[in-house]
Amino acid sequence: MRTSQTTAAGFGVVVLLLVLLLCGCSSSKPDIWRSGVPVPYPKSYVCYHASSPLSIDGKLDEPDWAAVPWTDDFNDIEGDRRPAPRYRTRAKMLWDDEYFLIGAEVSDPHIWAKLLQRDTVIYHDNDFEVFIDPDGDNHEYYEFEMNALNTVWDLFLPRPYRDQGRAVDSWNIDGLKTAVSIKGTLNDPRDIDSCWTVEIAMPWKSLDTCAHKQIPPAEGDQWRVNFSRVEWTTRVEDGAYVKVKGLPEDNWVWSPQWVINMHCPEMWGYVQFTRKPTGTVTVVRDASWDARVALMRVYHAERAFFEKHKRWAGTRQELGDYPIAAPVGITPPVIQLNDTGYVCTVRMTKLDGHEQRWHISQDSRIWPD
Repeated sequence: MRTSQTTAAGFGVVVLLLVLLLCGCSSSKPDIWRSGVPVPYPKSYVCYHASSPLSIDGKLDEPDWAAVPWTDDFNDIEGDRRPAPRYRTRAKMLWDDEYFLIGAEVSDPHIWAKLLQRDTVIYHDNDFEVFIDPDGDNHEYYEFEMNALNTVWDLFLPRPYRDQGRAVDSWNIDGLKTAVSIKGTLNDPRDIDSCWTVEIAMPWKSLDTCAHKQIPPAEGDQWRVNFSRVEWTTRVEDGAYVKVKGLPEDNWVWSPQWVINMHCPEMWGYVQFTRKPTGTVTVVRDASWDARVALMRVYHAERAFFEKHKRWAGTRQELGDYPIAAPVGITPPVIQLNDTGYVCTVRMTKLDGHEQRWHISQDSRIWPD
């Protein structure tokens, strides 16, 4: 009887998803980069220093974990363009002098996983994913995925796929520790499960590959980080979970991307590291955010221009009606063409009163002087 109930529920979800797809619910809101609507500020989190080494067992029951807050519950990857996730996902972070520590709770009434070999494409199962760009330049970042069997995939990307980036699958997080704890039964559709929790310890020495920042972080340092959960719609056949053919996966994330693409580092969250007592620190807003937004608007306008004209625009005027006007405190973007593409520059006034220049190139790399 439980199997037939699970099957019926699965078909009900299928019908709901098909209705949503036919309604085109994502088309009612414009592209945030090319429409002029305000670009939402990413999520943020204060990462406190652990008081003692943690036992990586997946249970998240040590006092240090209990003392720090959960992130906001995950949203759909497109934010409020799509319905809220069916199941809850949330995460926590800590750090010590050796590891960046991540815990997550992945609620699911039907926990399953099949992949057993490391560095296979884990998101073909339901999974939990971590993305890290230490210096926030949109390039040279890390991706990590794991399933409920504690099978992992770690890779390094010199730049995003949208900019012809190619993943380096051979890169490994040396010294990585991971664990999964399951509240329920894995791969058994005869009952209702609660959740699976994960615990991850990434050694700083492995994240130093292309961090271009102090390792471990200095007091107040901020890294760009995001989390994603892939969830497939399944039904039960012959006593096992199988994915429903023809339906895409759900992508639920901590900081919304506003498009179905996790490889947009400009929208990842801000994680601020501190050694101060738990609960005493507030995240500092990135003073360069408005400059970054102005430059990313130019980047997306240039991509659209290149697709149409097969060349880069050399002036803002050539880009036409795209909303690339800079906000208050940011000078208008200046584009300079070069042998590989272009560099666009804006100037901003820092909190200390000094001027700082920010730049973006055609491959979305963003950096200050």
